[in-house]
Amino acid sequence: MNVLKRCIYGVSIISLASMNVQCKGDKKVEETTKEAKATEMVTIEKTAYGTTPKGEKIDSYKLKNQKGMEVDIITYGGIISSLKVPNKAGKSEEVVIGFNSLEQYMKANPYFGALIGRYGNRIAKGKFTLDGKEYSLAINNTPNALHGGPEGFHRVVWTAAEAKGGDSASLKLKYVSKDMEEGYPGNLTVFVTYTLTNENSLDVLYEATTDKKTIVNLTQHSYFNLSSDFSKPILDHEITIYADKLVPVDATLIPTGKLADVTNTPFDFRKPKVVGAAIEAKDDQLKKGLGYDHCWVLNNQDKGERFAASAYDAGSGRLLEVYTDQPGIQLYTGNFLDGTLPMRNGGTYAHRTGLCLETQHYPDSPNQKDFPSTVLSPGENYKTKTTFKFSVK
Repeated sequence: MNVLKRCIYGVSIISLASMNVQCKGDKKVEETTKEAKATEMVTIEKTAYGTTPKGEKIDSYKLKNQKGMEVDIITYGGIISSLKVPNKAGKSEEVVIGFNSLEQYMKANPYFGALIGRYGNRIAKGKFTLDGKEYSLAINNTPNALHGGPEGFHRVVWTAAEAKGGDSASLKLKYVSKDMEEGYPGNLTVFVTYTLTNENSLDVLYEATTDKKTIVNLTQHSYFNLSSDFSKPILDHEITIYADKLVPVDATLIPTGKLADVTNTPFDFRKPKVVGAAIEAKDDQLKKGLGYDHCWVLNNQDKGERFAASAYDAGSGRLLEVYTDQPGIQLYTGNFLDGTLPMRNGGTYAHRTGLCLETQHYPDSPNQKDFPSTVLSPGENYKTKTTFKFSVK
């Protein structure tokens, strides 16, 4: 009997020891899991950025992941004031044009990093008609209206709300554009959500509702230079645009109303081609835009968000891919940059030191009956998404 008791006691001791080891093991696994989750966190940090002459406080939000990508967004204009991503050596560097101060952003500049609305791109002679009523807009790009007017969304103060979710983090901006602001009808409530993921993607989600029929065409106007050397032009950037057709323009950069095949033209980027390969070609459209400043008709418009375009810099190895559900994309090659605006670290931004890839509807759509509609009515939800994905190769 005593032998049996000793056996039972021994088995119990061994079982307890095994359980203790297992608990310690489970705890270690749990701690490891927590550490792994912690390393996946994308963070948001808020700092004061400045004050407008009207006394409005402007904040800056830094979204930062664990893969070396960080994005700074200010509440003035919803501007991306800085965007850093790694090169092929793993070094994170600045890849967008920007300034060092709020004061500089508030001065006249070509929409560096800004949110654009109510209507991105040009509207002919600043006029459009809805339900038989003609509306007149400010002429700020003679003889046309451009990018929502002189006091468009790029010059307003947005409210901001943060959201964190482990391997992503979001900044949700809000602005209410009053009825007849800049000449546009309807009280328009706009949300733009920037989301940074741990896969080096920046999602931009645009949403809007209105209480009166209006037009809406929102976009983001960052100027990219993937080399991170802003003393160099972007002529050696390799561009791909998944589009068979172009929206040709007249001498004032307003669409002619017809679409043109890009085959055998300088506008064929269906296979990767450097910007400088044909930008100086003797082509009527290039002459009108002083280079590339045109909207491409993206393929597969019924497929929702899909690949639209890419930019690649061989020196740094940085690749930017753009995905969108929009019908068009505007490639602008910084043709009007003239060396008068200051760089962050001295010097000035010269001709073609940055390029834009603006996802959008076609220019002047409200006046072009054959273009996809940009009309938003009460009860409808404007919702569109664009993703900027960075990698190296």
